[in-house]
This record gives sequence, C-alpha cells and structure tokens, in this order.
Amino acid sequence: MNNSSNITAIILTFNEEKHILRCITSLKDVVLEIFIIDSFSTDRTIEIALENGVTVLQNKWVNYSHQFNWGLHNCPIKTDWVFRIDADEYLSEALVSELKYLFQKGLPESITGIYLKRRVIFHNKWIRHGGCYPIWLLRIFRTGKGICEEKWMDEHIKLVKGDTIKIKNDIIDKNLNSITNWSVKHVNYATREAIDILNIYYSFTDCDDLKPAFWGSQAERKKWLKIWYVKLPLFIRPVFYFTYRYFFLLGFLDGPQGLIWHFLQGLWYRFLVDANVFEILTKTGKNKEAVRSYLNSHYMTNF
Repeated sequence: MNNSSNITAIILTFNEEKHILRCITSLKDVVLEIFIIDSFSTDRTIEIALENGVTVLQNKWVNYSHQFNWGLHNCPIKTDWVFRIDADEYLSEALVSELKYLFQKGLPESITGIYLKRRVIFHNKWIRHGGCYPIWLLRIFRTGKGICEEKWMDEHIKLVKGDTIKIKNDIIDKNLNSITNWSVKHVNYATREAIDILNIYYSFTDCDDLKPAFWGSQAERKKWLKIWYVKLPLFIRPVFYFTYRYFFLLGFLDGPQGLIWHFLQGLWYRFLVDANVFEILTKTGKNKEAVRSYLNSHYMTNF
C-alpha cells in the first residue's frame, strides 16, 4: 500500500475471487489501507485478500447500506479520507495518476467529497449510451463526513456537510461472471428494489437519504426521476424506460452487447421488480399495515 496516502478503501465482498485481486492491485498506489467487509464467502476471496495485506472483517449480510455503514463504524480507520469501491470495480491507470496528484497537492478543508465517473464494461464492450455514461458517483469522502443512505437498493453516499468536486478519469465496472450469474444476482436485486418502491408508495420510513432534486446532483436527479417513474402503471413503465434508453438515448449504438445490457437491465430487470411489487400487493390487499407486516416478517426491513 502507498504509505504516503491518506485514504482507506472499504470493499464489501461475497465470493469475489474472480475480481478481488484486480481491485486490490488497482488501489495499492492510491490508498494506505484496505478493509474488506465479507459476508462469509465460501470461495478464495478471504485467502486472496489476506495474501495481499488486506484486513478482513466479517459481518452477516442484511443489505449494502447496512454492511457499508457497519464497516465505517467498525474498521479502525486512521486516514482522513474513505474510498468506497465494489469488488468488481477497479481504477483506470489515468485515475490512479490523477488521484495521486490530487492528494499530493492537497484539497481545501471545505471539500469533503469527490465524484468519480463510472465506466461500465459488459462482455468487453464499453457501454457508452443509453444514459450509462458518464454516471457520476460520490465514492471518496472525508472520514466522518459521509454515510451510506439507508435504502435497500441504489444507495448513495450522503455527506453530512461540505462541498464536492468532480475529477476527470474513470473507475471501471467490469464484472467477469457469466450472464447466468448476472441474472441470478439481479433476481435478488429486484426484491430489494421492490422494497424501496413500496417504501415510496407507503412512506414507511423517512430515513436520512438524499433529497430528490431535478437540478441537483446526478444521484438527487435520479431519485427525483425514480419518484416519477413509480407513479406510472405497473408493467407499462419498464417498457417506457427501455424504449427511452435504447432508442432516445441511443443505446442501440452499443451493438449486440448493448442490446443485451439495455434489454436485461432496462426491461427484464425492471419488469421483474414490478412483478415483485405486484406479488406483495396482491398478497396484502394493498393495505399499508399488511404490507409493512409482510416486509418486516419476510425481509427483516424493520419498517
């Protein structure tokens, strides 16, 4: 690890042996220490991490925000900055150079967060269209100044206070697993997304998350659009969303990989989310207290 760095990275893992070494290696010239919060992996994830000088803590999985915030509170972070990165992501060489220069130069105390661009690579194809690039994500923040908003899906880092900057180069999201693995993962995501949509319907909790704002940050604008999206009819909205992404936002320019990506993520996945919402509403008769009880008993939501 870079002993002159003032950054600690936190990575959440479960069976990430295909990705974890790539992620760790890309961070070594940028961060002082890496902590992995593992959900009791059964493959070589922990072994690989320990072989490469990474500290591993284990905690039972509830959802991403719970796990990441647990890491913030339980890792002995000594640096001024925290870097949130997923196991299947890694830093481009240009981003490594940019971050090293930025932190050697120093940042004003008023800056508490740094936005990075995410570049999605799907089956060796950079997905540039359909609203997929650039996606700005707040991934680096001053220790104690940020926390992960408590949502079941599509969670972001929320700053307690301070200003942010955007930097030029990309963090790369390149998952090496098969489409079958990707699909299974998104079946689980769909349940979590359905919980968030039902929370929007019924306002079970007003957790301290990002405020929706069309003219705000990309995350705030995305939340604003999501609130309007869920007002559209079930099963119709995924068709609208896919059509908008694939045709109006030029997703078709991403070629065969783009067709697979935009169809699976923009239509199939969104339709599956609506199917989960429909199933829960049907079982509970759309009664708010019955929905609350169902979510608490089946998914431990604590609404």
